[in-house]
Amino acid sequence: MNSIWELETFYRKRNITIVGSGFSGLWTAISLKEKFPEKSVLVIERNHIPLGASTRNAGFACFGSLTEVIADSQKMGWDKTLELIRMRFEGLQKIRHYFTRDEIDFELDGGYEILNDDQPLQYLDSVNEQLKSITGSDHTYTLTQNKISEFGLGKSRFLIENACEGSLHSGKLLQKLLEKCHELKVEFLFGTEVKTIEEKADEMQIFLSNDLTLKSDRLIYCTNAFSDRFLKNEEIIPARGQIILTEPVEDLKLKGTFHYDEGFYYFRNLGDRVLLGGGRNQDFKTEETAAFETTEFLQNHLENFLREVILPGKEVDIALRWSGIMAMGSEKIPIVKQVSERQFCAVRLSGMGVALAPKIGEMVAEMINII
Repeated sequence: MNSIWELETFYRKRNITIVGSGFSGLWTAISLKEKFPEKSVLVIERNHIPLGASTRNAGFACFGSLTEVIADSQKMGWDKTLELIRMRFEGLQKIRHYFTRDEIDFELDGGYEILNDDQPLQYLDSVNEQLKSITGSDHTYTLTQNKISEFGLGKSRFLIENACEGSLHSGKLLQKLLEKCHELKVEFLFGTEVKTIEEKADEMQIFLSNDLTLKSDRLIYCTNAFSDRFLKNEEIIPARGQIILTEPVEDLKLKGTFHYDEGFYYFRNLGDRVLLGGGRNQDFKTEETAAFETTEFLQNHLENFLREVILPGKEVDIALRWSGIMAMGSEKIPIVKQVSERQFCAVRLSGMGVALAPKIGEMVAEMINII
């Protein structure tokens, strides 16, 4: 049994409860406290630290590569594609507004995409024209052949520079977001799992892992790929991203963030080491999982890509291997909506949560009105 002290403090009724403490959960909490400073906001997280995609990604401040934008426009049409790009662009600007470069190792100095086929180059001018209203630049994407040898990517035919792409330290960003939440008096319950929920006419009842019931006026799911328990009617497909990090590489020429094959491969330098992730399009079905594991097949595939494309002719050891879980759907537009009288969700960020979450937090805050 719990004491009266616990029930009247940690487990008391809140105005708004958020499930999930990743990027979308924390940005949503910040937006809500900025809109409703006097209201109580609680974040519940089943793990001891944020998990999922937020602490297990590759640290890309993702604007989107040329081939990815082309593919999205052909699949979703330009209106939805531009809406998504605008959210990512404005999200990255918001991160820059809240935190300094040094606080989160934020480098927004441009990224690159390797092409071994000249077909996407035919779209270069038309894509730049479409993006001009968002980025304010005539040349969001440019062909930069001179940098191929500079980065040691001699086996690549074309290199496209993207002025709006960058990288950051995901762990440091989450720490700074947590600090901001504490500053705004957001409250947390870590290591606490939501088992079931029940919506009453006048409140939400949230049943927790330790046989406790917590009450709230509003409930927001920011559980991304782990939302199937709560959001059974939404199309949310878990997608595992596997990653390797090398030991230090002597005379490493690589500098910046790089994409290949519509963004399915992504790599960057982390000081004098190479961080490489992706390749799930080689084994889509196996990687449609919420299990934090690495597979021999994809790990070998990534190592081959490392040796053939990124560091040709160099032998290098792998220091770390890990995986993160993203949420995908048939379209890349995130699901941000009211699902019932008292429940809301902000999920399915399609592997672009770093850039999207700041804007998604604002969108959720705009949906919620508390009298």
